Amino acid sequence: MYQTTKRTRLGRLPERGVYDRETVHAILDEGFVCHVGFVVDGQPYVIPTGYVRAGETLYLHGSTGSRLGLRPGDQVCVTVTLIDGIVLARAAFHHSFQYRSAVVLGRTRLVADPEEKDAALHALVEHIVPGRSAEIRPGDGSELAATAVLAVPLEEVSAKVRTGPPKDDEEDYALPIWAGVLPLTLTPGEPEPDPRLDLAIPVPSYVAAWERRSPALRQTAG
Repeated sequence: MYQTTKRTRLGRLPERGVYDRETVHAILDEGFVCHVGFVVDGQPYVIPTGYVRAGETLYLHGSTGSRLGLRPGDQVCVTVTLIDGIVLARAAFHHSFQYRSAVVLGRTRLVADPEEKDAALHALVEHIVPGRSAEIRPGDGSELAATAVLAVPLEEVSAKVRTGPPKDDEEDYALPIWAGVLPLTLTPGEPEPDPRLDLAIPVPSYVAAWERRSPALRQTAG
């Protein structure tokens, strides 16, 4: 269980707040892209980037020339949001989404140790497409020099989850309007080969069989 702080305690709809590690880890492990918020000279920025969780550390991938990569040691707010459905209520005010989100607050640390950096980048590839690392060419010196890996400890963390049916005002339940949930899932399509690919090279099994994690949280009523 992550300890709640003034910064992670939910102010709105606190009943949807979740602080146990299992839930937070499940959200982080299913997502691919996070949004990182930080401030440079009074100007707020929010940028999307790839990430991976390794134990109690979140590794962020970026460029050494980006605003984030140039400023290790900054305070950041990292968010991951997964949309599981559209909630259609009888009243416009009560429309919503089925969602699972996680917020991580902390200070970034530039990963300078070559072994830790290599392990983080390997984990990032495996996080997105398990099995891919065994086939691809690893980064060379110039590529690794251009790649920034930042670590954020999972210390100040919270999650927020919305599940269950629409929640209309009592008097609206009698309205002759369809209400319910439209589930949304991420489903891969047919792999599209590179036009310059040797046609003798088959689609790898880990690509053909790729599927997104589907945690039990989606089925939890609330």
